[in-house]
Formats: sequence, structure tokens, C-alpha cells
Amino acid sequence: MNLHEKLNYVEYPSKNLAATKQFFEAAFGWRFVDYGTDYAAFSNEGLDGGFYKSELASHSGQGAALLVFYSQILESTEQKIREASGIISKEIFSFPGGRRFHFIEPSGNEFAVWSEPNTSVIMHVDADVVDEIVSGEKNAQ
Repeated sequence: MNLHEKLNYVEYPSKNLAATKQFFEAAFGWRFVDYGTDYAAFSNEGLDGGFYKSELASHSGQGAALLVFYSQILESTEQKIREASGIISKEIFSFPGGRRFHFIEPSGNEFAVWSEPNTSVIMHVDADVVDEIVSGEKNAQ
């Protein structure tokens, strides 16, 4: 839904649209709609946007805005980015609100990923196991 005076769309340059699309498809499962040979749009990824053919690249160190992804499991997302040929430009570091890292996609654009503190290990417990533990605790009382 479009909201009045709220961020709605972002555009990034891309030196190699095919490589950029392949990276985001592999790392994050994105899908693209091509509008000619010089533009590819994405939607339903938290913020809609697109990549346009250009020799430029976006880096926060050069004054560009930094788009930051959220991850529930930071190390898992980092591994997916590496496997999709992304380059980790700043290893995981802590900041007052959590942890994050920065990466460069194949066309040279910088992005970051953040997570809350202490989210490197998330335990998945079977509901039946939880019921047994709770039942055992009640019986012991």
C-alpha cells in the first residue's frame, strides 16, 4: 500500500544488471521485472525499487545513503551473501542496537545487514518436547 509522504521506492545503479539480479535472486530470493535492457524492478522486499544501467556505484563512504537489511540470523545471511558472490566489506561488528556487517554486490553497490544483539544462535524446539518438559515440571511440584 502506498502511504502519503512515506518512503516508497529506491533506485540503485548497476554496472551489470544480469550479475546484480543473479546475486539478489540467489542471496535473498528476489524476483525482477525487466523494463527494457537498462532497468530491472523488484517489489515486495520491504521497499520496492529497481536497478538501472550505469557505471556508477553507491557507497556510504562517498556520501550515499546506506540501505540496511534485517536478519534474524546474521551469520546465516552473511553466508548466503558469500555463496552468492557478494563481498563482505565490513565484518560483523557490534553497535548499541545490535550487530551488523556491510557487503558489496557484484555491481559495486554497498548494503548492510543488521540483527539484534545475541541472535547468532536461535534454538528450535519441538512443541512435543516443550509439552513434556512443562508436564514434567508440573508433576515434580
